[in-house]
Amino acid sequence: MSQQAIELASRRLALSLDALSAAVERRREADRKMGNLGQQLHTLGNDRSRLASELDAATAQARALDAVNREVAQRLDAAIASVRSVIASSGREPPAT
Repeated sequence: MSQQAIELASRRLALSLDALSAAVERRREADRKMGNLGQQLHTLGNDRSRLASELDAATAQARALDAVNREVAQRLDAAIASVRSVIASSGREPPAT
């Protein structure tokens, strides 16, 4: 093999090694990004679970408040009816509302 052929082969080998090194670095960077994406996905899953739990709690609280609201409305209606009854039994007309 001539000296020129050896130099050419040596240059091609160096270029190939440089390309391989660049490919390895690109792969490492892609792996790092995938790791970051995996962590973000895990965080989003945790957030979703927390938000679902909070939504369930808020829904339960809203239902409880609705039940209390209905009970208060019934008690107010009964109190109004009682006051009207007392006013009617005293012979006076209730004032117009």
